[in-house]
Amino acid sequence: MRKWKLHPLLLTPATLFRITVESPRAPRAREARRMLRVFHAKPLILIGSSLCSFLLCTLGYLKYAPLPKGIIMDPSRILASDGKGLADLVSAGVTRQVVTLADIPLSLQEATVAIEDRQFYAHHGVNLKGITRALLANVGAGHVVQGGSTITQQLAKNLFLTSDRTLSRKMRELLLAMQLEWHYTKSQILSDYLNVIYYGEGATGIGTASLSYFGKPVSHLTLAESAMLAGLPKGPSLYDPLTHPKTAKERQTTVLSAMVHAGFITTAAARAAERQPLTYIRRSAAQTDAPYFVDAATRDLKQQFHLTSDDLYRGGLMIHTPLDVTLAHHVDQIIKAKLRPFPGLQAAVVVMDPQNGDILAYSGGRDYRTSPYDRAQAMRQPGSTFKAMVYAAALDGGKTPATRYKSAPTAFSLSRASGSAYLVHNFADDYAYHNLDMQQAIARSDNVYAVHTAIDTGLLHVIQTARALGLPDDMKPYPSLALGVFPVSTLQMARAYAAFANGGLLVHPHFVSRVTDSQGHVLRRAPDDRLQVLRPSIAAQMTQMLTHVMKPGGTGYRVSNILTEPVAAKTGTTDTDAWMVGYTPRAVCAVWVGFDQMRPLSSLASHVAAPIFANVMEQTILKYPSGGFETTTAAGIENVAIDPETGQRATSMCPDRDVLPFRAGTAPTVSCVAHPEKNAPVWERAWNAVRSLFGG
Repeated sequence: MRKWKLHPLLLTPATLFRITVESPRAPRAREARRMLRVFHAKPLILIGSSLCSFLLCTLGYLKYAPLPKGIIMDPSRILASDGKGLADLVSAGVTRQVVTLADIPLSLQEATVAIEDRQFYAHHGVNLKGITRALLANVGAGHVVQGGSTITQQLAKNLFLTSDRTLSRKMRELLLAMQLEWHYTKSQILSDYLNVIYYGEGATGIGTASLSYFGKPVSHLTLAESAMLAGLPKGPSLYDPLTHPKTAKERQTTVLSAMVHAGFITTAAARAAERQPLTYIRRSAAQTDAPYFVDAATRDLKQQFHLTSDDLYRGGLMIHTPLDVTLAHHVDQIIKAKLRPFPGLQAAVVVMDPQNGDILAYSGGRDYRTSPYDRAQAMRQPGSTFKAMVYAAALDGGKTPATRYKSAPTAFSLSRASGSAYLVHNFADDYAYHNLDMQQAIARSDNVYAVHTAIDTGLLHVIQTARALGLPDDMKPYPSLALGVFPVSTLQMARAYAAFANGGLLVHPHFVSRVTDSQGHVLRRAPDDRLQVLRPSIAAQMTQMLTHVMKPGGTGYRVSNILTEPVAAKTGTTDTDAWMVGYTPRAVCAVWVGFDQMRPLSSLASHVAAPIFANVMEQTILKYPSGGFETTTAAGIENVAIDPETGQRATSMCPDRDVLPFRAGTAPTVSCVAHPEKNAPVWERAWNAVRSLFGG
């Protein structure tokens, strides 16, 4: 064995290490270390080879793989009840404009690059720095405050992908963006982006947006207009200058600042553009026979069906509606004809199926082209048409059609302490000067009777009934409530009266029946949300009494000759509004007439609502005949003849009689004491007289 001899001073850690290394086992240790290095190197070599292979495959894919077929961003189509196309939800009636980059002013190109993707000309489809910066900003804020998508990525998403927020979709977006960069120039990518991106108000593409917002070709846009439009794609609804002018102006300032920071314009140019006033235009969402209906249906799709503007204007949806195009055309023609002698006078008409709430015809004015304002949903005083709610509440509270009040000028006490009073007059001071029953009061539209009834029933009860019938909940318990002083809309009145026609059910107005995709798959369907709010017997009583409005002595009698079926209806007039609302079992129609400026109506103008109602209702009857009302028997109503002078059960000796609808057990039991039966014994006459004194 070999002997090791070293001086003790040389026995340091380093020497000991060298001794250990150069011990007889050293060759084996070196071999072990070599094998270990080889063992660790193999995975690295494998990983490196895999990365190289992946990179080569990716490059090959980007170069040789064909791009997928682009998703066609079709506008949604609104269909009438017969399935025919009613409107395409394109941008404000403007056909989509595809423009070349040469047509697009440099200011708009630079504004888009500055605000959306400042490194657009430097990256290859994906900006890793931008993604990292956005990720850090979002993590720091705790929510999404910044996006990292490049213009190329946005183009890829709009052309080929859906809006799903998934990791797999994002990875496909990155790959497609790089593929686009491989196949197209930056100019081509920017041009395509500007032609497919959504700018709000139904405008897809900058050419369409320029026409929609400013009414001019894109080549004529100024720097200020370019900056405004360039800021829209990030939030078309949020920055819409038509609906949110303040946030839109702030966004324009942000775009101009980004252009200055990018070196595209000077600070002076930005300030000048910021000061420049912008003039916007508003166009129709569709050119159809029923443009007011199209607008209302579009609102309904957003509010009730929760569809976005992107869904509507680019989703290719098929929107099925209950609109009867023929009836809608008649409504428009009737409005124009009846309003022609009255410049500036406006009208609104709603025709609804009372059984399910389907809107059959709808108009918000005399001419959509000159005024797209929807008066069918404007709030106006309903006048005497509101009395139907008063009488429905009274019947629910125990009153009967035989309840009597005197028709004469009456002062109702408002406060005993102050002695203040509310003096009620009838229209044109037309009084009966004797007691009326409820049916007579409805036919004559007696104001004094209505206020008496509301006070005795309870004003809060009247308000509760009105709310149950879908009217606004901000009414106050004032005696004038009975005369319709609190505003409602034409659509709301149609809905309220529908409950009288269908047995007491409150239905939701349906502008849309269902929504399907292009393959016919149902995506949304209008709900069946009927709610029982009145007893069927009360609805039947109201119907029978309202039919007397169209009979001799009723306020609607002058137009009754136009109608070929019985109609239950009520007229209403205020200083500034004229109404008529009525129905058959198959259709309810509400008509309002007035001036937008709340100007007082002339005597002639105040009488226009009734002929509009009668003509629209007759066209509706011809299309949807019902054969008349058959609800009284089914609802448990008994018709009893009442002497109008005494309010007691009529005898064969009564010279006049009113047949009134009573719920079982509520009709008067005392025979008329003023006109007793000819052969009735004396004791019976005396007994009836005594009972009548106590309301028997």
